[in-house]
Amino acid sequence: MQNSKENILIMADIRSTQNVGAMFRTADAAGISKIYLTGYTPAPVDRFGKKRQDVAKSALGAENFVFWESKKSLPALIHRLRREGFQIIAIEQSKNSIDYKKVKLQTRNAFIMGTEVSGIPKSILNKCDIIAEISMLGKKESLNVSVATGIALFRILNI
Repeated sequence: MQNSKENILIMADIRSTQNVGAMFRTADAAGISKIYLTGYTPAPVDRFGKKRQDVAKSALGAENFVFWESKKSLPALIHRLRREGFQIIAIEQSKNSIDYKKVKLQTRNAFIMGTEVSGIPKSILNKCDIIAEISMLGKKESLNVSVATGIALFRILNI
C-alpha cells in the first residue's frame, strides 16, 4: 500500500528491547519512513556499533529497513519537527485527548509513543498538536506500548 504522506515514529524512553524491536517491525509494516529513539530508548546497535541481538530478536530484520536516529532531547526534536512542518501526535490517555479514530492526518505526521509505565509526560503532551487515545473497554487501563503502536498506526493510517 502506497501512502503519499510522510509519517515518522518517535519512541520516547522505551525501556524494553523487545518492545523496541516489535515497534520496528510494526513501523516497517505501516510504512513509517523514519524512527527517532529518544531518551534512554535502546538502539538496534550499541555504542560500539555492534548489532544488539536483544532488539534484533523481536525486530526480525526490520531494524535494517527502517531508517532510525537516536536523539537525546525529545523537546528539541519536537521543536525541530514542528519547524519542518510535522503535525505532532501523541498516543496517550489524557483529559485533552481525542478518539484515535478521529485523527486527521496532515502531509507530515510524527507519532510519539511514551515509556511503558508512566507514558508521555504532561510537559511533552503540552507540546503536541493532537493527543489521541485508544479507548479501553476492559478492567486494565492501558495496553503494552508495542501493541498500542500497532493499533494506533494501522487505524490512523488506514492500513
